[in-house]
Amino acid sequence: MNKEELLTEYEKTFGEKGQDVFFSPGRINVIGEHTDYNGGHVFPAAISLGVYGVYGPREDKKVRLFSGNVDGEIVEFDIDDTTAEKDEDRFWANYFKGMITYLREKYNGIDHGFNLYIEANLPSGSGLSSSAAIEMLMGIILKDEFNLDVDRVSLAKMGQRTENEFVGLNSGIMDQFACIMGKKDSAIFLDCNTLKYEYMPLALGDYEIIIMATNKPHTLADSAYNDRVAECGRALKKLQQKLDIKALGELDNDTFDEYSYLINDETEIKRARHAISENQRTLRATQAMKDGDLEKLGRLINASHESLHYDYEVTGKELDTLAEASWKQPGVLGARMIGGGFGGSAIAIVKKSEAENFKKNVGKIYRDTIGYDASFYDAEIVDGTKRI
Repeated sequence: MNKEELLTEYEKTFGEKGQDVFFSPGRINVIGEHTDYNGGHVFPAAISLGVYGVYGPREDKKVRLFSGNVDGEIVEFDIDDTTAEKDEDRFWANYFKGMITYLREKYNGIDHGFNLYIEANLPSGSGLSSSAAIEMLMGIILKDEFNLDVDRVSLAKMGQRTENEFVGLNSGIMDQFACIMGKKDSAIFLDCNTLKYEYMPLALGDYEIIIMATNKPHTLADSAYNDRVAECGRALKKLQQKLDIKALGELDNDTFDEYSYLINDETEIKRARHAISENQRTLRATQAMKDGDLEKLGRLINASHESLHYDYEVTGKELDTLAEASWKQPGVLGARMIGGGFGGSAIAIVKKSEAENFKKNVGKIYRDTIGYDASFYDAEIVDGTKRI
């Protein structure tokens, strides 16, 4: 999508010229799934698929939003309106509205309305985090256009708050952090407990990351995501009877093994075991990247999927089909589901020379098994949310 086309669409929508164009990337996560809200580590990267926004100031207090991806009307509300949209057709506006609400609580200066045209080339419901991309798009637009003295990590936290309190999904900080803090050709090794992070080059040599979208629609807020958060919370509470910990991510596998009798509930043991073992895998995988041991990285990525399947039970037939078909292909180091689960996307690390055959073979297995097509995308790793 180029700047000129976006400005033209803005003008067609609002009958005036747009002022500035912004881009906010989606994200993949190499490893570390469902660890962020459990105080563990993650290893995400921002990708070249994302959400574009064209901004134009208004003199009144109205905010007018139009999405080129939604077959609907302009959504209009007053900048002072802090109520969440309940109407299904307008629900997507909450990701913008929450950010406006929380930024205005803390910062003066957002004193007039604006028009905003948005268009995404990120498949909706793909598990590549379109909601976080939207939140960070709104955050950077407000920071830039109203000269707010707010840093990027604070914007990521506000995005998480929007997700948790305004939208009602008890998610962690990874998605917003990855979208806004992304760095070209690097993944972010992030400790979600302390928000300490380091950039690590995604040096994959002869290999590339391929994103595989199931094309099964999913909305995390309606799914079992919040149930998983609650199950981990109950397991943590039981472990805290004997252990001085604030999050499951503080434990290693051996300590958990010793104290798991405190939980004494099959489901909660499985959920906690995933959160703890996945955190340990993430630590080992990032070390493997540093050591240039890509084969070990691949095995840990496969193990992540197995844990998400058996212990966390968030994969489902579509994601399992993609991962298991990928493992059988030549030139594949590893593959796993990413994101919340129950649909969405998976990634595979594939030898560049095998990439086209890989897509053809996995695509055929998926269509034969599931009955419709998966989509494949080559992942370019890019910088975080910015004006273009």
